[in-house]
Amino acid sequence: MNGATFPDSDAYVAVTQFAQRTPWLWGPMSVFTTYGVVALVVAVLWMLWWARRGDSAVVAKVLWVGIAVVAAYALDSALKSLVAEQRPCRALPDVVTVLPCDGITDYAFPSNHAVIFAAFALATLIVRRSWGCLAVVGVLLMAFSRIYVGAHYPHDVIAGLLVGGAIGGAGIFARRPLAAGVERLRRNRLRGAV
Repeated sequence: MNGATFPDSDAYVAVTQFAQRTPWLWGPMSVFTTYGVVALVVAVLWMLWWARRGDSAVVAKVLWVGIAVVAAYALDSALKSLVAEQRPCRALPDVVTVLPCDGITDYAFPSNHAVIFAAFALATLIVRRSWGCLAVVGVLLMAFSRIYVGAHYPHDVIAGLLVGGAIGGAGIFARRPLAAGVERLRRNRLRGAV
């Protein structure tokens, strides 16, 4: 898909032009879009620590958050290689972006950030609704930031939100088998301690 433009190319250009008119946002958006994944990892680790003494159902829900993020990353990497969509900052070279354009083989579709943040948000909603609502705000901000800094078309982040959301939401089906596995592990550990 080298050099391809899409129906949402105009929306991408409009957002990058908005970015050029709001230089006061460059720093916060660049930091968030670049290092937000670190905050996500810290959040997953904190949730695992928080759940460690909970019942098996709670532990399973929190385990699913980490599993969903890893699964989302793996699936996204495969999709990116399969689709091989050129970054918009390469396809539309006249557009000025906040961050430098990624390498030629760093593909755009779907947005990796949107996929993993959406998986995290939907899986976190299953753990605790209030945390999930905060995570949804975070994922929407991340999705916008990826367009704002010039890394993705809108359809890249929308696809990422859908793919990641589906993976995270699958925790509704995965939580019971995971809880059963956690319960078995706990029983086996207790038997070994006796």
